Amino acid sequence: MNEEQFLRLERLIGRDKVERLHNKRVTVIGCGAVGGYALEALVRSGVGKIRVVDFDTFTYSNINRQILATYSSVGLKKVLVAKQRILDIFPDCSVETVDAFVNEDNYAEITKDSDIVLDCIDSVKSKIGLIAYCTTHNIEIISSMGAALRRDPTLIRYSTIKDTYGCPLARQVRTGLRKMNVPLNVMCVFSPEQVDFKYNSENAEADEVSGRKKLVLGSLVTITAIFGEMMAHLALTKLLDIKGFEIN
Repeated sequence: MNEEQFLRLERLIGRDKVERLHNKRVTVIGCGAVGGYALEALVRSGVGKIRVVDFDTFTYSNINRQILATYSSVGLKKVLVAKQRILDIFPDCSVETVDAFVNEDNYAEITKDSDIVLDCIDSVKSKIGLIAYCTTHNIEIISSMGAALRRDPTLIRYSTIKDTYGCPLARQVRTGLRKMNVPLNVMCVFSPEQVDFKYNSENAEADEVSGRKKLVLGSLVTITAIFGEMMAHLALTKLLDIKGFEIN
């Protein structure tokens, strides 16, 4: 690692905090439109241990909004492209890849030894199950709510899942967690911008393992990137606990 790589970060937060980040493990589940940008920010901020979880491959339709999607990565596994990108940015980063669809059979495996987990997955069932698992096992998790179909970046914000509003996906997640008697105090990024879409159809989009046809939802990179960057910033907040990173 070049000694100048994190110089600007050291000037802002101090060498000891940078070293702290080097020793933290963050698990990013889903490295697409939101997760790819979260990964980018975490690695450029010096997080030294990254676990990337995704089962998918890149397609041409990913290119408009996914930072890891390029013509040269089409057809390649997302986790392998993500690993190469991470090591190109931070060669000393310890990268673990998990090529798997997230479900109740692997929650323990994919979250083990994590200082924090970033949930950037689309499947409602898997999202609810993952949040429930992390919450009941005292694993810090930050979750992304719905970013598709949004157009106004100024409406993107963060709160606990309990305090979200105007987001159909967040409503679905709240309902699912309440049925499981899981507290709703997990931090998430969401937008209250009104969209014309019912998220009870979203499982058909995400459950590619079952062979169901994917729904195609419109999305803007300016929105998904902000979701991912905000999630990364919240993760740094949790990992560092320093002035200027606090959550009000």
